Amino acid sequence: MAPSKTDKAGATAPSEVYNWRIYLLALCASMGSAMFGYDSAFIGGAMTLPSFQQRFGLDKLSGNPLASLKANTVSTFQAGCFFGAILCYWMTERFGRKITLIVCGVVFDIGVVFQLASSGRVGFIYAGRAITGLGVGASSLLVPVYISEWSPPAIRGRLIGIFEVFLQVFQVIGFWINYAVNIHEPTTDRQWHIPFAFQLVPGSLLVIAMITQPESPRWLIKAGRVHQASQVLSRIRQLPETHEYLAWEVQSIESQLEREGQTHTGALANVKAMIREMKAPGNRVRILLGVAIMFLQNLVGANAINYYSPSIFASVGFTGSSVGLLATGIYGLVKVVSTLIFITWIVDRVGRRPPLIYGSLGALVAMLYLGIYTKISNAFSGQAPRDAGAYVAITTIYVFGVFFCCSWNSVAWIFWFVCPYSLNALNSAEIFPMRIRSICLVITTCCQWLGQFVIVYSTPYMMEGIQWGTFIFFASSIVLGIIFSYFFIPETEGVSLEEMDILFSAPGSARQKRKAVEEVIAERREEAEGLAGAEDVQEIKHESTDAKHVESV
Repeated sequence: MAPSKTDKAGATAPSEVYNWRIYLLALCASMGSAMFGYDSAFIGGAMTLPSFQQRFGLDKLSGNPLASLKANTVSTFQAGCFFGAILCYWMTERFGRKITLIVCGVVFDIGVVFQLASSGRVGFIYAGRAITGLGVGASSLLVPVYISEWSPPAIRGRLIGIFEVFLQVFQVIGFWINYAVNIHEPTTDRQWHIPFAFQLVPGSLLVIAMITQPESPRWLIKAGRVHQASQVLSRIRQLPETHEYLAWEVQSIESQLEREGQTHTGALANVKAMIREMKAPGNRVRILLGVAIMFLQNLVGANAINYYSPSIFASVGFTGSSVGLLATGIYGLVKVVSTLIFITWIVDRVGRRPPLIYGSLGALVAMLYLGIYTKISNAFSGQAPRDAGAYVAITTIYVFGVFFCCSWNSVAWIFWFVCPYSLNALNSAEIFPMRIRSICLVITTCCQWLGQFVIVYSTPYMMEGIQWGTFIFFASSIVLGIIFSYFFIPETEGVSLEEMDILFSAPGSARQKRKAVEEVIAERREEAEGLAGAEDVQEIKHESTDAKHVESV
């Protein structure tokens, strides 16, 4: 039998727990993030396809009317995501994680059908993208929660990391499908139908895959179905129902729910109580921090590049559908490789805070160059030559992608979802208290989609109005993010759940908060060593007494 691992709570996990079933479960649920990843990549390129432009009249528009159509086409998706994240909270508490994820896939596919049936009617595109957004908004919140509630603590971060990996992989697929149809398909409706229809793949896979997966054990126990929770845990863990590790898991969940004061019938009724608890000073700081991180993640400009990358590449002199889509496809590959390297080898070595600061510095240099180059070369007027400066500009877009993936892209999600346990070990903790964690995640996720909506709606108008100033605006936001990260985001690596309250309640800057926690950790360690030493001395005395007694006998 392979060596066992020790979970953060102290229980020894049998090697059978780390089996293929738990990884398959995470893969199936991550089809929800695949829906998000593909949509964020394909729509910007699809709007540049000649067939799409002819069918929906983009080739006859320019200036603000063209910017308006682009903004509406993209941002209706984010609007749907915002409301989907809100509706998800009620539905998942009422019907469970599994059913809600299946519904997300069905709703997403319905939205795709609306888009395919549009036949030149842009209103159908708007409606379809809003409906797909409902499914993506709900699943973006629910997928990490579902995986985390199933994951053994020692590999929880690694399994939730699959969420981000699938998002990036399907972004690459979205970028390259547009390039492929532009090269190999004539300018008929098939050219834009194919990338739009491919949305059915992740949506349908989510439905089919989740039918084969069990309900979350936490939700089952919360609903009073403890025996069923033991059965599904036995299947996924590949252990008999009577195994002591399964008994520990069930008992841990029951104890946690008892501490939270939640039952299946009372969860929604406790919303007012949770809101009151959210107003507590330490919790208020955490929520504001989460909201700020989600907005800053969008303000630095990555989603503008994701959704409008062909237009951005054209702004630095690389015009033509094929050229822009090829450059966009390479951008997607750069991002997925950077994310995999960062999640696998970097984040647990350097923590959460340093990547935000130093990664932002690299992204800042890239954005400043783009702003300066497009100003000097009059790139937005179509006068930029394909000289060395233009190729450097293309390179800086890729450089920005690398530094963004190693900072705001991964850390923002890790900070709120992966933080219960680090990606490779057992030395991180939750940011939000468990009693209010679910509603806090709804708030921060909604802010993520609201921030995306603002950026993707504004970017076409910014590129039309302030042009090169668009990059300077994003660069200014990165500077704001660096300042915010340095003074307000404390390092959470190595901080336990109980110590989080100290971390966020301590006065002062982020470094002072961390120092206060480290002092508490040191004091507790000294106390623990002192108690252990006292126990050792007492044990030695007992052994000495026993030895004398044996000798006298």
